[in-house]
Amino acid sequence: MAATRSNADPGLFGPDSVTWQAHGDPMMWIAGIRALYLQALHPRAVRGVTQNSDFRRDAWGRLMRTAGFVGTTTYGTTEAAERAGARVRKIHTLLGATDPGTGERYGVDEPALLMWVHCAEIGSYLHVLRRSGYPLTDAHADRYLAEHRHSARLVGLDPDAVPADRSELAAYFDRVRPELAAGAEAHEVDDFLRNPPVPPLLVPARALLWRRVAHLAYDSLPPYAHELYGRPAPPPATVTRRLRATGTLLRAIPARLRWQLPPRHILSAMARLGPAARPAPYKLGR
Repeated sequence: MAATRSNADPGLFGPDSVTWQAHGDPMMWIAGIRALYLQALHPRAVRGVTQNSDFRRDAWGRLMRTAGFVGTTTYGTTEAAERAGARVRKIHTLLGATDPGTGERYGVDEPALLMWVHCAEIGSYLHVLRRSGYPLTDAHADRYLAEHRHSARLVGLDPDAVPADRSELAAYFDRVRPELAAGAEAHEVDDFLRNPPVPPLLVPARALLWRRVAHLAYDSLPPYAHELYGRPAPPPATVTRRLRATGTLLRAIPARLRWQLPPRHILSAMARLGPAARPAPYKLGR
């Protein structure tokens, strides 16, 4: 196999990281939708979205910007990742939200809110990948979480305060659980994810594809999230079978074909670093 080009910038994580391999998996899209469902259960955090953007009009743009940030910070150069983080931090400093009950005005860059968004996102990526059959051991999972102290720093968090392994992440979710609720904003996000507005020609595709994906993402949430939203999920074993079947189907699509979709972060990284930088699950065993 050709060697990785030693003089090229590997970026924040690099081709030997768990993140580099895992983020090339197509189940990341379902994991991202799960993260949106989970993030919406923090009332203060979700207000930062609903009060500062018309996400119903620009939901696809928002999803693509999030995917672009993850792709850039994973596979881009160090400079590109730092620029992406600086843009996010600058935007956050300009935005605030208002508690409708108390009238309190607060910034969306509060560390507690940034921490929730980060942990719900990274935890969802890890949960869906593992549950769908991606070969991440417990040790890989801990390495993945430790690596993402880098991405936490980019959005303005103190890396030392961010959960660095599975036990710390579980303890974090236990601590924050009493703060969660499915308020009006959470149900607005839920309604949107189940039935997003699309052009008339895409209505059949929404019914055939999107709703199945959104339902699967919702079903993979933890039990307390189902309780808060007020909708039950199928038995956990059924959800796991569906996740594994979906993962098997999506992973059967040739990677080179999947990676052709814009903005083609992985192909750009391989062009920069050489073919040995290609992400692949088998590299986790090295």
